[in-house]
Amino acid sequence: MSTIALFHSVLGVRSGIRDAADRLRAAGHDVLVVDQYDGRVFDDYDEAGAFAQSIGFPALMARAVDAVSTLEDGFVAMGFSNGGGMATHVTVSRKVGAAILCSGALPLEMIGAAVWPPSVPAQLHYSVDDPFKAEGAVHSVLRSINEAGNVAEYVQYPGSGHLFADASLPDEYDAAAAEAMWAHVLRFLREHSA
Repeated sequence: MSTIALFHSVLGVRSGIRDAADRLRAAGHDVLVVDQYDGRVFDDYDEAGAFAQSIGFPALMARAVDAVSTLEDGFVAMGFSNGGGMATHVTVSRKVGAAILCSGALPLEMIGAAVWPPSVPAQLHYSVDDPFKAEGAVHSVLRSINEAGNVAEYVQYPGSGHLFADASLPDEYDAAAAEAMWAHVLRFLREHSA
C-alpha cells in the first residue's frame, strides 16, 4: 500500500478531507493530511480565496514541500482543488510515486516547473461542468504528463459540483459521482502502489 500526502482545498481541512483520509486509510494506505491553514476552515470560496492570497501562493507551495519533508520518496501526492495545485508542485519538487489531482490542476509553468517528472503517473478528476475548471489548464497538465512518457488518466463525472466528493458541501456533493471517483482512485492506487 501507499503513503499518501493529502492536500486540502482552498476551504481548509473540512470534514470532507477527513472523510477522504479515512477512506484511504480503510483501504490500507498511510495518510498524512497536510493542513496549510493551521486549523482554519471556510464555508465561502471568496473568503477562503482571499485568505489564501493573503498567505501567498509561493508561501503555500513552500509549506507544501516542507510538510512532506519527512516522507520517504515514492509517496503519492493527492489534492483537492487548490490542494491539487499543491500536489502538482510537490510532484515536480520531490520524488513521488504518483499524483492524484481532484478538481485542481495547474499548468507547470504556473508553478515554475519545466517538465513533469518521468515515471510518475497521474489521475485527474473533475465534474463536467465544474465552474472552476479551466480546460486549457487540464489539457496542459495532461500534455506535460504524456510528454514525460507517463500514464495520465482524466476522469469526468456528470454534474457541476466543484468539490463533488465532499458530503459536507450539500450544494456540490454528488453521491454517485463521489463513489465513482473513489472507485477510480482506489484502483489507480492499487495499480501504482510503491
